[in-house]
Amino acid sequence: MRSHLRRLSPVLLVLVLIVGLAPSVGAADLDVGDAARAAAERHALDLTNQRRVARGLIRLRLDTRLTELARQRAQYMADTGNFSHTQSGGTTVFDMIADANIRWYAAGEIIAWNTAGPLDYSAEFAVQGWMASPSHKAIVVSDDYNYVGFGVAIASNGTRYWAGVYLRGPDRTVPWVHTGTWSKVNLDSRSARVTVRWSGGDTRLQVLTSGLRYFQAQRRRDGGYWYDYGVTTATHLSARWLRGHTYEFRVRSRDRAGYWSPWATKVIVP
Repeated sequence: MRSHLRRLSPVLLVLVLIVGLAPSVGAADLDVGDAARAAAERHALDLTNQRRVARGLIRLRLDTRLTELARQRAQYMADTGNFSHTQSGGTTVFDMIADANIRWYAAGEIIAWNTAGPLDYSAEFAVQGWMASPSHKAIVVSDDYNYVGFGVAIASNGTRYWAGVYLRGPDRTVPWVHTGTWSKVNLDSRSARVTVRWSGGDTRLQVLTSGLRYFQAQRRRDGGYWYDYGVTTATHLSARWLRGHTYEFRVRSRDRAGYWSPWATKVIVP
C-alpha cells in the first residue's frame, strides 16, 4: 500500500506485501489474451465497488488512464520479479501520474501477487488479500478517492501480479439525462400544446462531483432539421406543435466541468 497527498510534504509510506497462497498454475495458464485480462481487471473493479457500496460509499469510477498506469506497474513486476512500489531508478506511480499529465490531489497504490490459475479467481484473491490487510483496506474503502484503475500481468513462471492505482482528481465523468412523459392539449384541428418532461443530474462521485449546469433541448419534425430551444435548468418544455406529424425530441445535460451527456431522444406524435 502506498498513498500520497500532493498538498503535503513526503510522509512515511507503509508497504505491506500480499502473498498469494492460491493453487499453482500450469503452462496453459500463461496463454491469455487482452480481452481476458481486461475482463479480470473489470472484475477487480466490480469486487472493489461491492465492498465500498456495502459500507455506504460511492462506487469508484474507472479511469482508463489509471488502468494503463496500473498495467505498466503490473507488467514491470511480472518482467522483473521486483514486487515493490519503487521501480529501477526510483520511479514510483506518483512519478508516472505526473509524467502522464494527470491532474490529481491525492493518489494511492496497492499491489498483490498470487498463483491462481483463472484470472477472475486471481482478481478475487487479490481483492480478498487487500481487504484482509488493514493498510490496504484503508485505501480500498477510503472516502478520499473518486477514480481507480486496475492492471494485471503474468510472469513467465505464471505468477499473477496486480496493481491498483487510486486517485482523487477533477470530475471527468459525464452527467446523465432521461426523457420522461409527455402530454398534449389540442388547441385546434391543426395544432396542440405539447409538454415534454425529463430528468437529469451529474453522476455522483465519492468526492469532487462538479454538479449539473444545464440542459439543452432540440426537436425536429418528420425527419427534418433540428430546431434548438437553447439551454435551460428546467426539466420540462411546452411548445405548440402541429398535429399529425412525427416529432423527435431530444435533450442532453452538461455538468460544471464542461462534460455533456449523450442525447436522450423520444418520438412524439401529437
